[in-house]
Order: sequence, then C-alpha cells, then structure tokens
Amino acid sequence: MTARARLSAKFQISIPKEVRTAQQWRAGQEFVFIPKGKGVMVMPAPELADLAGIARGADDKGYRDRKDRG
Repeated sequence: MTARARLSAKFQISIPKEVRTAQQWRAGQEFVFIPKGKGVMVMPAPELADLAGIARGADDKGYRDRKDRG
C-alpha cells in the first residue's frame, strides 16, 4: 500500500482513508511520533490498560537506579 498526503500551511496532515481503515484508527485517538533517521514512525499511543503487566516476570537482580550512580 502506498498512500500520500500533503503537509498543510498549518503543519497538519490528513491520514488517507485506506491507511486509517487498514490500521483501524479512529477519530480522537492519540499518537506518538518517533524520529527514525530522516523519517518518523507514527504509532497509536498505548492505553494505560495495555501496559498493565508488561514487566511481569522481569528479573530485577543487578538493577541500578540513580542512587547507584556517581
């Protein structure tokens, strides 16, 4: 799929319908912009509920925090 959009004078871009439909994006949804070289990756911002339990089972041994730094 190749879709194009033009940056407006107000620095806004309308996401083409074929992209919105394929990604199941909805009006009012929040996004994050991640710089990648000369481009940018656009992703839906994760909901708090989606992050619950993400670190379950993580090994905290050897973990350093700011208090350990010199």
